[in-house]
Amino acid sequence: MPAERRLSSLIPAVLSAVLIPLSIGLIFWWVPDDVDQGFSQRIFYFHVPVAITTYACFAYGAVCAALYLWRRDARWDLRSYVGLHVGTIFGTLVLLTGPIWARISWGVWWNWSDQQLNVFLILFLFYCAYFMLRFSIEEGERRASYSAVYALAGVALIPLSVVGVRLAQELIHPQVFFSEGEVADMPGSFAATFLVAMLGMLCLAAAMIAVELRGKRAALRVRELRRRLAGADL
Repeated sequence: MPAERRLSSLIPAVLSAVLIPLSIGLIFWWVPDDVDQGFSQRIFYFHVPVAITTYACFAYGAVCAALYLWRRDARWDLRSYVGLHVGTIFGTLVLLTGPIWARISWGVWWNWSDQQLNVFLILFLFYCAYFMLRFSIEEGERRASYSAVYALAGVALIPLSVVGVRLAQELIHPQVFFSEGEVADMPGSFAATFLVAMLGMLCLAAAMIAVELRGKRAALRVRELRRRLAGADL
């Protein structure tokens, strides 16, 4: 089992180490400047994959929370916590890169009338509050149960945030993926670079989750060992 856990973190780490530098090379030396936004459009290949990875981490945390409520296994509670923790890290990157791109391309840092922006901000703040709830309750089954229910409550905001892009139809979030079943505004080099960047970010998130899980499990074992040693001394 320990060897399998090491492998579970090694594979995505290696893939991200290959794919992310490759995507950077494609972004700056292969993809041409965008017709409308020019050079600044290149941040798209960081911002959007990071946003999708954020959604994936939050969804992973919610699924693990549901499995905890079903099986009452503390391992699923830990996985849920770590997934949401990594998701908030990527969510922070979304909120940093998005305003930079908006300012350069459209002259505004934030557009409060954009539904997708506001829903993502609410989603991000919701899961930030998850940690306040979790650490305000004493460790145990009660904390795990409350945390799991809270994690599941926020997952409904994920599809709402994604659908917000289609509903808003505003300049600040132009439609670049699908229009009437066909890829819109995505030439071959753009689409290939985007996929490489997205896979790299997803692999990076998977590696971060695996590494943090290993660290948390080791910390729990050390704490349990200290408790046993303290009990033996008594």
